[in-house]
Amino acid sequence: MITSHQNGGPGYVTEDPMGPVNGTEGPGSGAKLQQRERAVDVPPGDRVVGTVSSMVQGSRSSAQMERMQQYQEELRRKREEDANKGKHEIDLNASLRLKKLAQNPAKTGIDNPTFEHVEPLSLSGPKLEDLLEALRRVQSCLVDTQSQADVALVLGMLHKEDFQSAFTIHSAVTQQMQPRGSPPLPLTSQAQGLCLEVQYILQSTQHKEGVELSNLLTTPHLQALIQAHDRVAEQELEPDPEESVIQYMGETVKLVRLEKAGDMPLGATVRNEMDSVVVSRVVKGGTAERSGLLAEGDEILQINGVPVRGKNVNEVHDLLTEMHGTLTFLLIPSSQKKTPPHRETVMHVRAYFNYDPSDDPYVPCRELGLSFRKGDILHIISQDDPNWWQAYREGDEDNQPLAGLVPGKSFQQQREAMKKTIVDRNPDSPGKLWCSKKNKKLRKKTMYNPSSNVDYSADDILTYDEMALYHQPASRKRPIALIGPPNSGQDELRRRLLSIQPDRFASAVPHTTRGPRIHEKNGREYHFVNRLAFETDDAAGKFIESGEYDRNLYGTSSDSVRQVINSGRICLLCLHTKSLRVLRSSNLKPYVIFIAPPSQERWRTLLAKDGKNPKPEELKELMEKAWEMEQAYGHLFDTAIVNSEPETAFHELLRLIDKLDTEPQWVPSSWLC
Repeated sequence: MITSHQNGGPGYVTEDPMGPVNGTEGPGSGAKLQQRERAVDVPPGDRVVGTVSSMVQGSRSSAQMERMQQYQEELRRKREEDANKGKHEIDLNASLRLKKLAQNPAKTGIDNPTFEHVEPLSLSGPKLEDLLEALRRVQSCLVDTQSQADVALVLGMLHKEDFQSAFTIHSAVTQQMQPRGSPPLPLTSQAQGLCLEVQYILQSTQHKEGVELSNLLTTPHLQALIQAHDRVAEQELEPDPEESVIQYMGETVKLVRLEKAGDMPLGATVRNEMDSVVVSRVVKGGTAERSGLLAEGDEILQINGVPVRGKNVNEVHDLLTEMHGTLTFLLIPSSQKKTPPHRETVMHVRAYFNYDPSDDPYVPCRELGLSFRKGDILHIISQDDPNWWQAYREGDEDNQPLAGLVPGKSFQQQREAMKKTIVDRNPDSPGKLWCSKKNKKLRKKTMYNPSSNVDYSADDILTYDEMALYHQPASRKRPIALIGPPNSGQDELRRRLLSIQPDRFASAVPHTTRGPRIHEKNGREYHFVNRLAFETDDAAGKFIESGEYDRNLYGTSSDSVRQVINSGRICLLCLHTKSLRVLRSSNLKPYVIFIAPPSQERWRTLLAKDGKNPKPEELKELMEKAWEMEQAYGHLFDTAIVNSEPETAFHELLRLIDKLDTEPQWVPSSWLC
């Protein structure tokens, strides 16, 4: 659908997607259809037969032609006499081949693919013997001397050593060149990308088969083979170019033909430049991108003979909507220097903000805008336009034929910083604020607001985080961090796991500066250290979290967590949200689960069962705290469990932990470096 948007910001040209095109059920399907249409005029076999016939006729002399005519006339008179007498000198039953020929009426020869695999004649086989015997019988039945001489000549040629050698070579070559069927079409031209994905998954595996497969995929010979496979597959899957260069009104133009149907988009956007209609963007996954015939910057002069110069994008859309079948574009090629095609690597990112293209006046084409929510995984397949990436949303690839447009990282950071700057200058201004101008100062890495003396670093504005698939090793389990507001049930869930499966789960032994009690043993309940040692380790960043209670220091160190991991058990942690950044910056690869409270009334009921009766304002404050935690740190959560029913929440927690053993999970790619 093409729709014009007039509220785009300065520096952006309005684009709209062109109409749907068919013929792309599978890679290369359109090319196949076009090849069949080009081949329906004259079959190649007929042209060859006609040429050979004319050559034979032209090589005969006039004397030979007269002799052949006389011979044919004599044969005709002989047949008439034999028919009148009821005689026939040739015994047709003497040869099965002659009998079949006599029973079948004469037919014009055709190319029959059924007999393409017939074995060639063998010099010593019974087929050649039958031929020689038939020739001898025919020779004995012929009455004229010339015909007998011709048959004798043929028999003599068949017995010559040179002919037999040539026939042997012909038979061997024919046997080797027999058609063996067309090779199947390749399933994909992205085998190298699939190998990289598999290597990501296998890089931490301890299984013998996984290690063997990983080593095999990294061998130079196999990588070269896969690279060659992709290059050949690209040629097989890409449709044949359907374009020609001609002169039109003094300009060099090209004709491009694409197939259109009702449900497959063409995968291109157009914009107006004065009176011209120009291809603005070629979208991944569409017919235009697969064909490679439309390029950004090409000016469209005609579509199926209808001039489009002077039309706006809406009129172009309406025109394409009414057209079906083959679309013929008359184009002025772009004058932009085309970069050589290169293989793009797919980048996987987790979104740290919500995006709705219908609410974004900057998006070049709303119909192609891809909506997503915070926490979604996006597969970025093109970053050619640094401001607007092309992406697929995880899980929607099959339902999303075309890639969608999402804001680029730097572009999103810049406009978020601009919004923050305007909010600081106008703190009482409600609602959404969109900037209609670009400030050059705001394009820098650090954006400065002179009125509020606040520096906004682009790195502090959350947009995307590059991710990779990670499958935890069987001997090195990821620690589980339970996060939630007070009384949300994370402590109860942790204690229940420890009591039910103590061989599988364990807690990290904390550090403290207080003295040991009678029943306590150093390294079992606590690591007892003096204050100086504790503060030194804290300053060195060895503690995931620390605090003071009753004039004593307490803390959980990363080494204590690592000891549990090295023992083969799963370390369970209940942490404050402020400790998440320290935990994630370590090499422990935690799996963070947010234990969210239920509705306020349900929460009150659950707390009453435990003998707790908070005041309404206290419960409201806890609900607000849970909301603030999710808003401020939700991008650090891997998943969330709403604890509306403790038994259900416990089994859901177990299911998520078990899934870490069976399915790879998305983690920041920096963790795997």
